[in-house]
Amino acid sequence: MKHALFLLAMSGALSAAGFKAGVARIDITPEGPIWMSGYASRKQPSQGVLQRLWAKALAVEDARQGRAVIVTTDLIGLPRAVSDVVAARVLKQYGLPRAALLLNSSHTHTGPVVRPNLSTMYALDEENDRRIGAYTRELTDKLVAVAGAALGDLRPARLSYGAGSAGFAMNRREFTPKGVRLGRNPQGPVDHQAPVLRVDAEDGRLRAVLFAYACHNTTLTGEFYELSGDYAGFAQAEVEKAHPGATALFMALCGGDQNPEPRGTLQWAEAHGKALAAEVSRVLAGKLPPLAGPLRSHFRLIELPFAAHSRDTFEKELKDSNPYRVRRAQAMLKAYDERRPVRRTPYPIQAIRFGKGLTLLALGGEVVVDYALRVKKEFGPDQIVVAAYSNDVMCYIPSLRVLKEGGYEAVDSMVYYGQPGPFAEDVEERVFAGIHAVLKAVGRNPVRR
Repeated sequence: MKHALFLLAMSGALSAAGFKAGVARIDITPEGPIWMSGYASRKQPSQGVLQRLWAKALAVEDARQGRAVIVTTDLIGLPRAVSDVVAARVLKQYGLPRAALLLNSSHTHTGPVVRPNLSTMYALDEENDRRIGAYTRELTDKLVAVAGAALGDLRPARLSYGAGSAGFAMNRREFTPKGVRLGRNPQGPVDHQAPVLRVDAEDGRLRAVLFAYACHNTTLTGEFYELSGDYAGFAQAEVEKAHPGATALFMALCGGDQNPEPRGTLQWAEAHGKALAAEVSRVLAGKLPPLAGPLRSHFRLIELPFAAHSRDTFEKELKDSNPYRVRRAQAMLKAYDERRPVRRTPYPIQAIRFGKGLTLLALGGEVVVDYALRVKKEFGPDQIVVAAYSNDVMCYIPSLRVLKEGGYEAVDSMVYYGQPGPFAEDVEERVFAGIHAVLKAVGRNPVRR
């Protein structure tokens, strides 16, 4: 009798929350060898599979039938050529507005190339290019399918939120007499918070866990040729092992200038994954405050200008000994020939808010940690999660500080992304103007000082 009364009370509490949730997953591991993304040093396609790669979806519906779907992927990043098509098809097939679909990638460097991401990093032969094209088309279909499957799985649920901390991320912008290089900077800014969104079924069973961290998925370096999700893949597997029947989803935060330390071995990838998973499980074991509706979402595209350049800039670069710069110059000169020189890039900013509580802010590109720290300062650190690698990964997004300091994130990386060069100096303020507008649209206002 007591057991029945407990279940009845639990059911009433869940119903009062007004949420339904659906969960789905689909295998996105390439079949056979494929060129891997993230390291220009690789000279051959993948050689086997260390971990299966997944796209996972969490759908949420409030009492007013407002919906949102979060899709996470074990990939380097999704370009707009993929995410825009997915969003359009999800709208047509399932009626989900663009603002309510959040697409995030873990940024693993042991996953496949997704075209046209990092367009000048690889000089592929016809066969490898064909394989990547076929994989990208199949991936697009699977992302639509997994979003639809999660929406088709909606059942009463209770959502709650908490946060822990993991300490293996380290700022990688090392200052030397010759400038900033990729290395180790123990005194540099970091964000070690590990947010956790818990989804319980009507009977109290854990159905899903969405967790996040701000760190590159680069424990496994360029000499690794087996497909995997790196530390984030191991973390998801460990959470699911510790909580049978639950689906674990990983979201990448503003780790554009953060690397896991130590790194370079499979053992460290496993260790970082286990450490993050253990912290997620610790948070789950605590009493987490529930979330309430309604759901509100907003999506906006702004434009970020690049620093001034001319045709002569790339005529000179065409003679460079660096093959990646030559390929970038060829692409830029082609754009000049077609009278459409690349002066700016579209930039997506999105927010999903749960009632007056948790806000998910999703930014495109490889965003450096300064952005997350500034958002938490301006809007308060409580129940706000600042994701990067969302909806489009077109290049790095440096803060003004990083832009002025130079180095890989500000300058050199633009070559591999096929962008014309560094951003104009107003990049941070343009992004923050967009952030303020998007957060205002979902009712999250700056804190009063």
